[in-house]
Amino acid sequence: MSTRRRTAPVRVIPLGGVGEIGLNCTLLETEEDMIVIDAGLMFPEEDMPGVDIVIPDFSYIRDNRAKVKGLFLTHGHEDHIGAIPYLLRELDDVPVYGGPLTMAFVSARLKEQGISLGESGHTIAAGDVIQAGGFKVEFITVCNSIADSYGLAISTKAGLVLHTGDFKIDQTPIDGKRMDLARFAELGAQGVTLMLSDSTNAVNPGYTGSESEVGVGLLEAFRAAEGRVLVATFASHVARIQQVLQAAAMTGRKVALAGRSLVINSKLATDLGYISPYPGVMIELSQVDDLPDNEVVIMTTGTQGEPTSALTRLAMSEYRRTAIKKGDTVIIAASTIPGNEKSVFRTINHLYKQGAEVIGRKDAKIHVSGHASQEELKLVLSLVKPKYFTPVHGEYSHLYNHAKIARKMGMGEANVLIAGSGDVIELKGGKARMGGHVASGRVMVDGYGVGDVGKYVLRDRMLLSNDGILVAVVVIDKDTGDLIRGPELISRGFVYEKESEALFDEVTAQCRRLLERQKNTGAAAVAETLRNSIAQVLSQRTGRKPLIIPHVLEL
Repeated sequence: MSTRRRTAPVRVIPLGGVGEIGLNCTLLETEEDMIVIDAGLMFPEEDMPGVDIVIPDFSYIRDNRAKVKGLFLTHGHEDHIGAIPYLLRELDDVPVYGGPLTMAFVSARLKEQGISLGESGHTIAAGDVIQAGGFKVEFITVCNSIADSYGLAISTKAGLVLHTGDFKIDQTPIDGKRMDLARFAELGAQGVTLMLSDSTNAVNPGYTGSESEVGVGLLEAFRAAEGRVLVATFASHVARIQQVLQAAAMTGRKVALAGRSLVINSKLATDLGYISPYPGVMIELSQVDDLPDNEVVIMTTGTQGEPTSALTRLAMSEYRRTAIKKGDTVIIAASTIPGNEKSVFRTINHLYKQGAEVIGRKDAKIHVSGHASQEELKLVLSLVKPKYFTPVHGEYSHLYNHAKIARKMGMGEANVLIAGSGDVIELKGGKARMGGHVASGRVMVDGYGVGDVGKYVLRDRMLLSNDGILVAVVVIDKDTGDLIRGPELISRGFVYEKESEALFDEVTAQCRRLLERQKNTGAAAVAETLRNSIAQVLSQRTGRKPLIIPHVLEL
């Protein structure tokens, strides 16, 4: 057994975040131990009606819970920490490691669900090394759009694995903490067997802009605005909150926060010293109507057009505490995540309809990405010189283009491994190869339900949203199967009943003819006849396919 353990491979398994934006979660596993890197969520796509959030399928972790030695967090964005409450339900007292801001965000989200980390939560700093079973994990400073972002250098029996986390090379970061490129170079000199690297901006040439540039753009926009200014940003974007406060102080404006998550995160960051308050600048949202419009800034969430966000509800005139005014300037300080384009444009259109002027990143320097562009990706590859390389964090086009960059820099075709969710990369004897697949996928969270909304439920919801529902009620004799009454038709979201009497009369007549010929049959057979006959008539007459629910009563 001991010989087998010495020669068994180390397995690297992305459970999400590859081929998609969000759901970031990666496992490293030996026969004895497992560690988890990040546990992120994804917001629902348009074909997921009613779904609140999407999380990775954690069943493989659950099946191996006894092996899990730690959860390591690269930073505090929702696509990396948002699924932690659901993961921790599967694990008993697993240690969780992350930077101060990250751990504060995690603790706040767990508290909302009645969970406490207690002694399992561990706050780390750059350079800290954690021994977790057979893995030794080092935290390395990287730059991102959020403080306390780290790459991870993981020593394993099969060699060194380097996970960059989300990063960019920012020479003028707001907090002054530059990416530790020297440490990346040192690790490269020691020899990195496998590097997993952020691919989000792999299709973008050049370099990603510095966060400090945004402060100048915001100040210019504030000075140019004649009325109120509304700034939409991610609730976790602490640096952007700081820049808004500074620009407001310099232009004589007051700042109010709209959105529960923004209020919570702002307080957490201020308490930890990541936000330096300007005395007298912050006010309550209830106070904005008491000030002249040219002295007001409102920060909101909703950069991705999320239906329940403050900005979207403002755009739809559904926000009770304030409303969009003609002459407002709305600054959307974020990039549109792929897949969210329709919801974002819908929100922008409604803002325009209400008389607001909308400024996006294409109009002014009011946002920069937190992810490295092509020249930065090349620099990290040249410093680390990994033996094997796997692009992560991005849709397939991002992974493909990052892999292409690695090949252009001299890496062999066999040394660049593009993995999908659940794919296993085996490291053994200084070599890496694809080696099988584990359970993976997307789990829908709807209210208190986790995983009980699957493809068939989503299919029915899509049918309801597209073509509506039609219920057919009949009463039959339980002994003979003879039709006693009905069918009575009830329509919702299909056609308006009072304007479609002729159609309903035709459907009713067709059903009665078929049922009167169908003798000595039970409720199940009658229900099937109803469903088929109604579907046939409706398809011929309307071209629509509503969800048909037959309801058979036996007397």
